[in-house]
Amino acid sequence: MPVLARLFSEGFRIFFLLTLLSAVLFLSVWEGLLWNDFFGSGGWSLPILPGPIGWHAHEMIFGFAGAAMGGFFLTAVPNWTGAPAAQRSFIAIAAGLWLLGRIAAWTSALWPAGLVALASLLFVPFLGAKIATQLLKRPKPQNMMFLGILAAMWGGEVLVQADWMGLGWGDEARGLRVGLLALCAMIAVIGGRVVPAFTRNAMIRTGRETDLPESGGRLDLAGIGVTVALALLAVLPLPEMIPALLALVAGGLTLARLSRWKGLWSRPYPIIWTLHLSYALLGLGYLAWGAAGFGIGAEIPALHLLGIGAVGGMVLSVMSRASLGHTGRPLIAARPVALAYGIVPIAALIRWIAPQATDGEAFLTLFAGILWITAFGLALAAVAPILLAPRMPRPPAGPTPGSSGRPN
Repeated sequence: MPVLARLFSEGFRIFFLLTLLSAVLFLSVWEGLLWNDFFGSGGWSLPILPGPIGWHAHEMIFGFAGAAMGGFFLTAVPNWTGAPAAQRSFIAIAAGLWLLGRIAAWTSALWPAGLVALASLLFVPFLGAKIATQLLKRPKPQNMMFLGILAAMWGGEVLVQADWMGLGWGDEARGLRVGLLALCAMIAVIGGRVVPAFTRNAMIRTGRETDLPESGGRLDLAGIGVTVALALLAVLPLPEMIPALLALVAGGLTLARLSRWKGLWSRPYPIIWTLHLSYALLGLGYLAWGAAGFGIGAEIPALHLLGIGAVGGMVLSVMSRASLGHTGRPLIAARPVALAYGIVPIAALIRWIAPQATDGEAFLTLFAGILWITAFGLALAAVAPILLAPRMPRPPAGPTPGSSGRPN
């Protein structure tokens, strides 16, 4: 099969490649804009309608993370429901709509605001309609809730675009927060499934049969309910204390759930401990953001703890693992990818503390961005060839890969 045809043959291939490329490109451009802002070197700018900060946040939430979301759902939902996977033509159109949204955002000052809004608002409904038809093949509440989360994310984009169009009810800041919280809710739900499951499977493959990760029950229901409610309610112009309180509860429940999943056991296995670490940053990010709502700490660093540590970390963790698994390769992270797993949380922590360093904020902020670019550059170099290559042949019957002690 030609490489281009293969790239659009499965949803994860093109969308994970776009995720990796956008992670490197978008942050590289943002670093350049920051350098000009911090040091007044002048030079270049973008023909964008919003300010640079709004553009940066929008493209990381709806661009970078939106691509990762597309790749995940187009791959996972058929596995959940047994529905046929999306055809090559649908995947190509979906990727084209995602790209159209990026072109609109990067050149928004050159077009009528309504046209920019239309181009930006097409991708999520197009993806959501496909996911809905697949989920209805085997409707389960725990899966159908993703349609509500997608709707909240789209609602955030609507608020952003309405603001850029000059409509009175638009709200860029709230829309961006809604988009980020919707992504965090997805991580809370999906991570709550895969982190304990993958850890349990790996432990069993190494011969361990007792003291396995625990999941399910009222704690999980409460944790999922609060995170999803936070994303949905964030669309509304509520008093600041309400989402702040919900965020504190969500953070506590997230860390309580994580404590049952035997994360310390995973230390020798990067492809597993990265899931635990990313989920931990989700809980810490919720706590930091909730505390900021009560005047303890600043909001923007807390949002970066969620955006870099939780969203960026979990995207990298799940994307790299899925790329291996769905192309028939052993689930063992290559060294560059394992290194990237460790760099992303460091970038999140540095970006979180940067505003507190009076004399070093500019340096630390730029350094956090460099770390992000390094991490995803390493992942791009290691994962892109896998996404472009054919699926590996099925191994012969016998011991499963990883049975020598390195879990899949």
